[in-house]
Amino acid sequence: MAEVKASLICGVIAAFLSSAVLAFVEDLDDTFKDTRVNDVWLVDFYAPWCGYCKKLEPVWHEVGMELKSSGSPVRVGKMDATAYSGMASEFGVRGYPTIKLLKGDLAYNYKGPRTKDDIVEFANRVSGPAVRALPSKQMFEHMMKRHDVLFVYVGGESPLREKYNDVASELIVYTYFFSGSEEVLPESLTLPELPAVVVFKDGGYFTYDGECCVHLLLDFQFGHMDGNDYINSLIMGEVTVPSVIILNTSNEQYFLPSEPIETMEQLVQFISSVLNGSAQAYGGDGIIQRIKRVAFDARSTIMSVFRSSPLLGCFLFGLPLGVISLMCYGICTAESDDGADDMDALKREGLTDEEEEEEEERQRAAELEGPEEGENEEEDVGEKDPEEKKTD
Repeated sequence: MAEVKASLICGVIAAFLSSAVLAFVEDLDDTFKDTRVNDVWLVDFYAPWCGYCKKLEPVWHEVGMELKSSGSPVRVGKMDATAYSGMASEFGVRGYPTIKLLKGDLAYNYKGPRTKDDIVEFANRVSGPAVRALPSKQMFEHMMKRHDVLFVYVGGESPLREKYNDVASELIVYTYFFSGSEEVLPESLTLPELPAVVVFKDGGYFTYDGECCVHLLLDFQFGHMDGNDYINSLIMGEVTVPSVIILNTSNEQYFLPSEPIETMEQLVQFISSVLNGSAQAYGGDGIIQRIKRVAFDARSTIMSVFRSSPLLGCFLFGLPLGVISLMCYGICTAESDDGADDMDALKREGLTDEEEEEEEERQRAAELEGPEEGENEEEDVGEKDPEEKKTD
């Protein structure tokens, strides 16, 4: 009896905890479009058959619990994009899982690591104001320690401030944007004029002068590579030199410009096309791409062996091929020899199909000719009777 009570209590507790966890993540249906307007939502668009979606499910419940317990205004939900395909299409869902933060008329895509901490940080950053204020020098120093790239607008209201706000609203998914007075900045920093946008990165800074876009430093690491051997092996193709290529290390996609880049405007346009999704993406980590990678690596390995040591290559790959060829030849010839032996045996025994048919035909012909000969003999006998009589 005590064991039964204990099991019942455990079942009730488990059901309570399960319902409590599920309460942090709401199941959404086709009424979501009309009810979401007044709230900030973090939504996982999933497919029931998707393996990545199943892997994300426990993480998603942890995200919902974390945001709820921290008092965040962000509500967490999930929607079966296969059951509500029309709704998913309106939100621009193209793959599974797709994570979006919906704030008013804006929809922000999450493309970072699918971990609880990263998703929660994304939700808190995007759900807040696009431009955050830096009230003191201490706050500025604290933000500098937390972020690799820091954008700060300095000055009052101006057309530059409006552009800065627009850029921040669009690119808040990548980093934070701040504003403050000149007093919160380091004393060593001197601005030639106000208003201005200052970008802090890698221990240094530069002032936005209108000749390049602010988003060039967002989540982009710029580098130079001498030669194209490594990049050719990475994209499994041939890149002309010189050239510019953008790599997305999170999903192994890469982007190539449609035309040679020769000016700063062309470079900015290329990066912008990658950010807004209009640039053609190549590669990826899909099944077909993985199969291509295996075939490419195997081919590259074989070619490198033959280039470095042709004799060793011939031995390593020629010997197994030769053995396999001999085995195949032996199997094929063994089957043909067995067939020839059987035919010879049948011929020796006189049991071939042709001979049997000829024998049957001869027998049928003999049977047909037999009665006719008998009748002829009888007729001959009948004809001789009169002569025999005369002789008598």
